Amino acid sequence: MKNESLWTVVLATVLAPAVMAAGSPSTSSRPAPTRQAAQPSDFELGVKAVQARDFERALPLFEKVTRAEPRNADAWNYLGFSQRQLRHFDQSLAAYQKALALNPNHRGAIEYLGELYLDLGEPDKAREQLAKLQSLCPKGCSEFDDLSKAVGAFQAKPKS
Repeated sequence: MKNESLWTVVLATVLAPAVMAAGSPSTSSRPAPTRQAAQPSDFELGVKAVQARDFERALPLFEKVTRAEPRNADAWNYLGFSQRQLRHFDQSLAAYQKALALNPNHRGAIEYLGELYLDLGEPDKAREQLAKLQSLCPKGCSEFDDLSKAVGAFQAKPKS
């Protein structure tokens, strides 16, 4: 019996402060931090700018992302796309080439490179990109469909 009494005293001594603290307000405790909404990343802001067709705003965002994450093929692709929309064709070509050096099967970069070749009046190079897409997605994909339509529209334009 003596051991049981000893354990009762030990448990009461150890647990009493915790039990009392749990039920009483304390002025020393800080309120739980409120969760703030995460700020969108530069990449996310750039994508939103592209979706809004605000390429002037997207361009510096993707430049910043590619400096911080030089191995981000998606950022290089969006950088090239933004540059192409602003008709900075040389920079666009370099960005697509960088994206494809990082990921040779990046379907978006292949499609957009093909569209750049059309902008440059080089339909044979665009068709080479179309053939790459056909081999990457034999059952079809939106990138193949989009570039195929662009090649068809280019071919249907009257020659000046």
